[in-house]
Amino acid sequence: MNAATPLPTASARDTTAFLLDVLIPTAAKGPLMRRPRVEALAERLNLDRRAVTRMQKLEEKYPGGPLLLRLPIRKQAVVLLPEHLHAVLAGSPEPFSPASSEKRGALAHFQPRNVLISTGGERTARRALQEQALDTNSPVHRLASSFLPVVYEEADALLASIGDGDGATTDVLDWDLFITSWLRIIRRVIFGDGARDDNQLTDMLARLRKDANWSALKPQRRKTRDEFLRRVQSRINTAAPGSLASVMRGISEQDPAAPRDQVPQWLFAFDTSGTSAFRALALLSAHDEAAKKAREEIDADTTGGRNLPFLRATVLETVRLWPNTPMILRQTTTEVTWDNGTMPAKCGLLIFAPYFHRDGRRLPQADTFDPGIWLQDDVVDVGAREDWGLVPFSAGPASCPGRHLVLLLTSALLARLLQDTSFTLEGASRLSPSRPLPGSLDNFSLRFSPRPR
Repeated sequence: MNAATPLPTASARDTTAFLLDVLIPTAAKGPLMRRPRVEALAERLNLDRRAVTRMQKLEEKYPGGPLLLRLPIRKQAVVLLPEHLHAVLAGSPEPFSPASSEKRGALAHFQPRNVLISTGGERTARRALQEQALDTNSPVHRLASSFLPVVYEEADALLASIGDGDGATTDVLDWDLFITSWLRIIRRVIFGDGARDDNQLTDMLARLRKDANWSALKPQRRKTRDEFLRRVQSRINTAAPGSLASVMRGISEQDPAAPRDQVPQWLFAFDTSGTSAFRALALLSAHDEAAKKAREEIDADTTGGRNLPFLRATVLETVRLWPNTPMILRQTTTEVTWDNGTMPAKCGLLIFAPYFHRDGRRLPQADTFDPGIWLQDDVVDVGAREDWGLVPFSAGPASCPGRHLVLLLTSALLARLLQDTSFTLEGASRLSPSRPLPGSLDNFSLRFSPRPR
């Protein structure tokens, strides 16, 4: 095929169907800050299941992909095949740049010099700093001995606040109680104990993330952003030894690595990881056999929470079922030739992760809770099998640099919560092993009743 031949283009009708069934509902939930009412609606109407079905229909009608959409302004393509998904992610940042126009517009609201929207030498320096601080290639972070006691202290405080004990204030574990505890963990891990109760920092970020949901369509609150970043820099300057930000102390704000702009992404990404931990607790509460395996692992653990493969697999499986980043965005830096045509430069690419994670035509366990798929010998790294397209933390050179740290912290938290306590999920039938799991799961509505194990 001539390299100048364009890729197949969806009809106006199919483009509209994609927008209505996939893009708009996913964006409405909030790419940077989840909207509780829309999350509830998405679960009630099973919108993610509808989106996956739409993607399957597109692949059946336009086999081969990638598929260009028929849009009046933006050059945009959709990835339809696992092999193309891996090609795009392996080809980042060149010729598939993570710094897409939409992502630059969104992240500029709170981290305008972050690695995710950087290019060239600046991206190289910022990625290196991220990987150094997050210990990207190590399953157990070098500062685990500092982090894990923080997780256990906050988990114990959370457990003490529910139930029948003297310090209990409620008998139900809900999202608000859980996320308050999780954010304390994250602030202490990033900055040290002094940031434990700095709610103002995360509240400011939440306001900016709500604006970022609109990308460039909403004007930036520059004064709020500048105040937030000054507060981040102050926290870096006083970061305690053994914290993530302590790696950045002494690095000039003018350094190409831009340390101040890398930290907000940690606050944001670790925040969303709390959603996965909470959903994982719900899955374990509704699946007795998995809960039994988890408790056997907890009881037999001699690593102090450093090596909990089944619980890590549980979190990975939770992210597969309900990805924190459902839309992975890239943008071409030059023309790219595929087997069936040429993709123009400055063309956006959308990888809709739920489609690949829940495609029952390729993955028999698509709609079931099966942590075992992450413990198979042929699942490389975090599970990016070529014929499946499972990318819970993305993949390739631009994959999440904190994936191992996220799994360390979330698995340790789950282990501590489940060590001496059982949790009964209200409305557990929605996650019953006897029927397909829902395409969407509203974490804001999850409620648990604890009891001694």
